[in-house]
Amino acid sequence: MRLDHYLALHFSEHSRSSLGKHIRSSHILVNDKQVKPGYRVHPGDIVQVDFPPLVAENEPQAQPVDFGVLYEDQSLLVINKPPGLVVHPAAGHADNTLVNGLLHRYNDMASLEGGRPGIVHRLDKDTSGIILVARTEQVQAMLSAAFKERKVRKTYHALLVRPPAELSGRLVAPIGRHPVHRKKMAIRPDGRYAATVWNILETFSNGLCFAEIGIETGRTHQIRVHMSSLHAPVAGDHLYGGKLENTSEVVAQRQFLHASTLVFTHPVTDEECQFTAPLWPDMEQVLSQLRERNKNADHGS
Repeated sequence: MRLDHYLALHFSEHSRSSLGKHIRSSHILVNDKQVKPGYRVHPGDIVQVDFPPLVAENEPQAQPVDFGVLYEDQSLLVINKPPGLVVHPAAGHADNTLVNGLLHRYNDMASLEGGRPGIVHRLDKDTSGIILVARTEQVQAMLSAAFKERKVRKTYHALLVRPPAELSGRLVAPIGRHPVHRKKMAIRPDGRYAATVWNILETFSNGLCFAEIGIETGRTHQIRVHMSSLHAPVAGDHLYGGKLENTSEVVAQRQFLHASTLVFTHPVTDEECQFTAPLWPDMEQVLSQLRERNKNADHGS
């Protein structure tokens, strides 16, 4: 195996290109010698790794970033995240994230420790919808615990390329890092427990369908991996098989996945809170288009 591929499996927080730079700059040696990223690792090789501090590990800076707020009080915020917005700084996205925008809009959040102030869960870059943010360290710890203990109910809506064999059901399948493609997750026997429920709400004449999906756990790419394994990938999700045909009249600039509803117990008032974010306009527009097509097909028959 190539050295850069080997390292990517063991240091998944680093991209292969950044690992290549570290190899070329002698921060990674094999048997005390500088080698190239394409060096083939052999049994018995001693690989020495000495990562220099990364820029992404620095404190995030306040920047003006556009996002909607559904609710706020002194303890927490409920955000309606637009598609295309990364939640927190990471390799490849050092700034212009939701965290940068939060620091710009809420001065009190700058005092929170860590590189991800207020963040208790996340959404993928191109997934739109509800995300919960803490405004104090105590609330951040309490909300993080609630997510870990599966006390927060999350409901999503998605357009799928095709319906699964069963129009409703529950899938329990462990998820872990893909053994070869480091940007992907996969169902793996050694993965972490993950459970997803789905219900197909509408089917359309071109084969697409509209689904309500609930997740009992919050694994990375969970819905995308589980629905793809059911041969019903999220429309527009190129990573997991959801690319639409060129002949399709539906244009998907992103995966059509939206975090619609969040139900949780307020950590300070102890009241049950439920918030809903309407579908993002691009997804709503495609749904209207599909419904109109169905209506015309019915009239035609």
